[in-house]
Amino acid sequence: MKEFIAIFKNELYKTAKRPRTYIGFGVILFICLTLQAAFYNDGKEILSFFTNQIDNLFNVHGNVLNGNLICFLLLQTLIVQMPLLVALVTGDSVSGETASGTIRFLLATPASRSKIILAKWLSGLCYTLLLLALLGFMALVVSKWIFGSGDLMALNSEALTIIRADDINWRWAAAFIIAFLSLAVVASLGQMISCFIDNSITPIVSVMAIIIIFTIIGMFDLPSFDLIRPLLFTTHMISWKSLFEDPIPFSDIYFSCVVLIVHIVAFLGISIFYFNRKDILN
Repeated sequence: MKEFIAIFKNELYKTAKRPRTYIGFGVILFICLTLQAAFYNDGKEILSFFTNQIDNLFNVHGNVLNGNLICFLLLQTLIVQMPLLVALVTGDSVSGETASGTIRFLLATPASRSKIILAKWLSGLCYTLLLLALLGFMALVVSKWIFGSGDLMALNSEALTIIRADDINWRWAAAFIIAFLSLAVVASLGQMISCFIDNSITPIVSVMAIIIIFTIIGMFDLPSFDLIRPLLFTTHMISWKSLFEDPIPFSDIYFSCVVLIVHIVAFLGISIFYFNRKDILN
C-alpha cells in the first residue's frame, strides 16, 4: 500500500508540474468570466427578447436572469470543451513516459504494473475533479453572487421547464456527479489509448476523433444507428440535462450512469490488461 501511495503522489506531482495541466483551468476561468461579463452588460436585452415571445402564454415575473440560469448556460457551453481539456492531460499519461523513456524508472520500482496504471488513472481523475470543482465554483457560486438566485427557466428541445429555487441545489449536485462520470470516461479512454501508442500527440487526437465520430452517429436519427446509439458513451454525456425536466426521467438517468460506469471499468480493465503484457524495452 505504501508503494502505491508513493507512486500516486508522484503522479500527482508530475501532473502539477506540467504546464499543459493549467490550460484547462485558464480556459474555464476565461470563458466563465467572459460570458458572465457579457450577460451582466447585455443579458437583460437578450432575455427581454425571449420573454416577449412567451408573454402571450404566461406572465413572467421575478429575477429571471439569475445565477441558476447563468450556470445552466455555462454548463451547456463548457461541457463540450471539457473532454478536450481532460484529454490534454490524461491522453499521454503512459505514452508520454514511454516515448521519453522515464516509464522504465517506474517499472524498476517494487510496485506492480497494475498499481502504476491505477495510480496514473486516479491522478487523472483528481485532475478531472479539480476542473469540475472550478467550473462549479465559477458557474454556480460566482454567478449567484453576481446575478442573485431565483427560479430556473430551463429550455430543452421539447418544453420550457420552471425549476423552483428551493428545489434546484440537489439537481446541481447530481448534474455535476453525472458530468464527472462523463469526463471520467474520457480520462479512462485517453489512458487506455495511451497504453497502446508510444507518442504523446496521437492518443490525445484519437480521443477527440472518437468523441466526434460517436457524437455524429448520435446526431442522426437513423434506424441503422438505433442499436448502437444507446451503447455509445457520448449519448449519455449530456444526461445531466434531464435533471432539469419535469417530471425527471430517473430510469433514463440511471441507465446513463450505468453505461458510463461500464465504460470506465472496461477502459481501465483493458489498460491494466495490456500494460501488464506490454514490452516496454522495445
